[in-house]
Amino acid sequence: MKNNERWIIATILFVIAVLASIDIYNDYFEGVALWHISIEAIVGLVALAGVFYLVRGRFRLQHSLAREQQFSKDLQAEAEKWKQVSKKYVKGLSVEIENQLDRWGLTEAEKEVSFLLLKGLSNKEIAEVRGTSTQTVRSQTNAIYSKSGLSGRSELSAFFLEDLLPPQKQETRLEG
Repeated sequence: MKNNERWIIATILFVIAVLASIDIYNDYFEGVALWHISIEAIVGLVALAGVFYLVRGRFRLQHSLAREQQFSKDLQAEAEKWKQVSKKYVKGLSVEIENQLDRWGLTEAEKEVSFLLLKGLSNKEIAEVRGTSTQTVRSQTNAIYSKSGLSGRSELSAFFLEDLLPPQKQETRLEG
C-alpha cells in the first residue's frame, strides 16, 4: 500500500471514530437503546484500531527501510574497501592470467573471450558484449580449449581460480 493511501485510509477511519463518538454522545442523551449505542461504540473502536494498525505499520515500514538502506550502505562500503585492498592482487592475477593465455598462444580475441568466460558470462552474453555472433564465440571457446588442453569452461576456471580458494575442511565424524 502506498504511503499516501495509508494516511488517507487512517484519516477516514479516524473521522469515522470521531463521528461515531459524537453519535454515541447524542444517542445517550436522547435515550436510545443500549444495544444500539454498544454497536456504535464497537464501530468506533474498530475504526480506532484500524487507525492504530495503519499508523504503526507505516512507522515499522519506515524503520525497516532505514535499516535496509543502512545495510546497503554498509555493504557498498565493504565492497569498496575490498576492491581497494585486493586491487594490487587482482591486477597481478590479471597479468599472470594474460601471461598464461599468451603461453597457450591465444589470439587477442580469444584472450578477451577467456576473460569473459572467467567472469562467468554465457556465450550469448559474450557475443552481445563483443558484438559478434554466438557461433563466433563458440568457435573461439573451442579454440581456447583446444590450445590450452582443457576440456571446457569449468576446467578453465579451475585452472586459474582453484588455488585462490582455501581447501575445504572435511568434517570429522564422531562415532560412538
